[in-house]
Amino acid sequence: MASSPPKKTLNSQSSSLSRPPQAVKFGRRTSSGRIVSLSRDDDMDVSGDYSGQNDYINYTVLMPPTPDNQPAGSSGSTSESKGDANRGGGGGGGDGPKMGNKLERRLSVMKSNNKSMLLRSQTGDFDHNRWLFESKGKYGIGNAFWSEEDDTYDGGVSKSDFLDKPWKPLTRKVNIPAKVLSPYRLLIVIRLVIVFFFLWWRITNPNEDAMWLWGLSIVCEIWFAFSWILDILPKLNPINRATDLAALHDKFEQPSPSNPTGRSDLPGVDVFVSTADPEKEPPLVTANTLLSILAVDYPIEKLSAYISDDGGAILTFEAMAEAVRFAEYWVPFCRKHDIEPRNPDSYFSIKKDPTKNKKRQDFVKDRRWIKREYDEFKVRINGLPEQIKKRAEQFNLREELKEKRIAREKNGGVLPPDGVDVVKATWMADGTHWPGTWFEPKPDHSKGDHAGILQIMSKVPELEPVIGGPNEGALDFTGIDIRVPMFAYVSREKRPGFDHNKKAGAMNGMVRASAILSNGAFILNLDCDHYIYNSKAIKEGMCFMMDRGGDRICYIQFPQRFEGIDPSDRYANHNTVFFDGNMRALDGLQGPVYVGTGCMFRRYALYGFNPPRANEYTGVFGQEKAPALHVRTQSQASQTSQASDLESDTQPLHDDPDLGLPKKFGNSTMFTDTIPVAEYQGRPLADHMSVKNGRPPGALLLPRPPLDAPTVAEAIAVISCWYEDNTEWGDRIGWIYGSVTEDVVTGYRMHNRGWRSVYCITKRDAFRGTAPINLTDRLHQVLRWATGSVEIFFSKNNAMFATRRLKFLQRVAYLNVGIYPFTSIFLVVYCFLPALCLFSGKFIVQSLDIHFLSYLLCITVTLTLISLLEVKWSGIGLEEWWRNEQFWLIGGTSAHLAAVVQGLLKVIAGIEISFTLTSKSSGEDEDDVFADLYIVKWTGLFIMPLTIIVVNLVAIVIGASRTIYSVIPQWGKLLGGTFFSLWVLTHMYPFAKGLMGRRGKVPTIVYVWSGLVSITVSLLWITISPPDDVSGGGGGISV
Repeated sequence: MASSPPKKTLNSQSSSLSRPPQAVKFGRRTSSGRIVSLSRDDDMDVSGDYSGQNDYINYTVLMPPTPDNQPAGSSGSTSESKGDANRGGGGGGGDGPKMGNKLERRLSVMKSNNKSMLLRSQTGDFDHNRWLFESKGKYGIGNAFWSEEDDTYDGGVSKSDFLDKPWKPLTRKVNIPAKVLSPYRLLIVIRLVIVFFFLWWRITNPNEDAMWLWGLSIVCEIWFAFSWILDILPKLNPINRATDLAALHDKFEQPSPSNPTGRSDLPGVDVFVSTADPEKEPPLVTANTLLSILAVDYPIEKLSAYISDDGGAILTFEAMAEAVRFAEYWVPFCRKHDIEPRNPDSYFSIKKDPTKNKKRQDFVKDRRWIKREYDEFKVRINGLPEQIKKRAEQFNLREELKEKRIAREKNGGVLPPDGVDVVKATWMADGTHWPGTWFEPKPDHSKGDHAGILQIMSKVPELEPVIGGPNEGALDFTGIDIRVPMFAYVSREKRPGFDHNKKAGAMNGMVRASAILSNGAFILNLDCDHYIYNSKAIKEGMCFMMDRGGDRICYIQFPQRFEGIDPSDRYANHNTVFFDGNMRALDGLQGPVYVGTGCMFRRYALYGFNPPRANEYTGVFGQEKAPALHVRTQSQASQTSQASDLESDTQPLHDDPDLGLPKKFGNSTMFTDTIPVAEYQGRPLADHMSVKNGRPPGALLLPRPPLDAPTVAEAIAVISCWYEDNTEWGDRIGWIYGSVTEDVVTGYRMHNRGWRSVYCITKRDAFRGTAPINLTDRLHQVLRWATGSVEIFFSKNNAMFATRRLKFLQRVAYLNVGIYPFTSIFLVVYCFLPALCLFSGKFIVQSLDIHFLSYLLCITVTLTLISLLEVKWSGIGLEEWWRNEQFWLIGGTSAHLAAVVQGLLKVIAGIEISFTLTSKSSGEDEDDVFADLYIVKWTGLFIMPLTIIVVNLVAIVIGASRTIYSVIPQWGKLLGGTFFSLWVLTHMYPFAKGLMGRRGKVPTIVYVWSGLVSITVSLLWITISPPDDVSGGGGGISV
């Protein structure tokens, strides 16, 4: 036998030399206490509880030959192996030590307290799988005993190599089942073919009796087919995604050689909340959003919160100060009892049992106390307006008396005849003038003219946890980290003559200020009424950013979920067809569009830089993919770098040419210095050979430097109104200006540079917010979105001018974003066509023959099947899908049409469009949470849908009268016109119901007058235009 190199000796050899070797036996204990051997030896009689030398709790098991544990050379039989094992190393013979070394490598020493029965297999051999299961053992070296003296084998293999956990991805794709997706795609192709042949048949078979009806219908149907193609093509590849929070925790928050203390190695996150008007966006709602952010489950020292008050209102300022004080109790309470959701208003409003899954004995006492504190907090917030006004009156009165005293002293004890002029200022609690907007606006103190304000309300937390004590304001926070993340109030400077660019300008101001103060590598932006519903939402998004290939992701978009919607969702406020259907499908392409809130950005991508790697798509349909040549890779950057410490993939970028242009980012060197730091901190860990552009583990463990006066002063300087002059802010950097839908444009520009985005649907909703349930507010919201789309279509952001880095189907999706409002023109015409048919007694086709009906049936059936399969893979409900179809018609004939008109006026005549904020407050009836649903607020957007309803109702009556009084009734044309009129009216039902108000019923007088008017109009129409008595074959249904 060939000699083997010396190996490490197990301790079982030394123990075998000190006492006689014994055979390995397995046994079980009977009910009488007798031990029955399960080995091939005779039964053993052991008295007592496993006494004597036969200790069956600590035993040695000989590993049988397995595919991954084969002995060197020829393997002997089981009995020979047992004999060699019994002889150990004490036997004579030249092969004894060699065989002993081989067998020692095959031994597994196991300490077990498992007293269960180890059964043999049916073949009579020892059931090793059963033993592995019961002993939780492993094959091979994994359960071997390692000596403390020497920790390495020959060849450099060490114990740590076996203890290291395997590399695990943080995310994975979950494909839609083929049994759903394949028929879905097939039906789309089939419907495309049917639509093509239908349109060809319609064009080649004109209606000679009514060419004008035929022409209008043909144009509308061709556009509808084109619009449907733009909408359906991006849905060909929907996907789902899943995250692994446990793997994220193990990789970034567990002790390791590079992180001995187990401190979090996750990058920093800055959370932005935007508000503008405390009257339409109540401070209590904003305060609850802030509390949910401060209590989020993310490393406290890595989280920073910012609120942008674009109105500069002292009410918002003091409400946030109250919220921070309440957060000192609310945040530790949430951590102690694992509260969900961490918005106090939503948490105390849930209907389910609050004690479910709560195990701490003091939970009920703590909840009762914190509930009382929250009620008092709400009272203080509600009383702030009156308190601030009283304070201003007192201080103004004091100033007036002071001025009068000074005037008397100067005028010989007599007041001047013209009195004393005292400015009615708004005062802060410390007795100083509020630098923002006053209750009585004055120069330098109005909404469009005030100084920049930045207040750090919650300081930068300590690096190490601060553990609470048993008496923290009547709560026991022993063992609980009581730190609160940093929070800053920001109100940018506004001056007359400057274009402040609405919300986009406010967001860019926060980007610069936060870069100076905290410089989180990622930015999460939320509306003031969208709070964090899932405390682990940020970690869910971080799984994508920190995973392999995450350095190419520009943002993570979360779906928007809403509360306070009426149960029937009359106006499709949940918008699940878009968020669960369209957005999920875009995730299978280059990523979802940015929808304004609930989005986590990579700060480096917001600065307008290109991704580290990108592809270009050429060919008619973008089928040819090649790496983008003008994207500098890290290896190319290191070749041109002169500094030796920049030659590695794991070092920050300092040589990007964009960083050498101060006019691009502004004249703040402190700000430009933060850019490479943010880029470096946003890289994934370089813990696997497949990870590109990574950073070494443990690089983000250092504490943040404390804030000093020069740093805060620089942060105030970068939010000044003149800072963006001669820069590219709003053009290439940050949120893009020039559109009321700055969110879509900002996301489009990132995709156009080659970045990709990800859609993150969490099991528990990540964020929740409110949506307008009033018909007028809902239509104005849709009007703003549609107007922005029209602006996009007539701008350089049109997808037709996109670069080759945008995928073909992604380009189609963005093209649809700019085109969909124009469908309203054809939709309005098509909604009047049934009425025109009934008025004229004609139809869009010559007759309802078998060809037309067959095409109509096939198109309808395929569309229904496609919709059912879309409901299947998207998870939406049929009722939600139907509500979306209804509101598509309502919005298309009202808000979308108005958006096209406004967009054309802006492009042609230069007329600017102004929009008001959507109110976040509820109706006056506090007992009815859906009070806003029944409020009827007249708007010009009602005119067109109302006209369509009235005209179609009258047309049905006229058509019926015409057919009844005809000598030869043409029932086919009446049936066709009436069917399509009812189709229009069915879609308009939610609109009509919204006009009925709270009662939900039409008054009887309306029915009476409608009937009288319809009969009168129909009789007049028949008198003026009597029915055609000429018989013809066009009236029936020909086969």
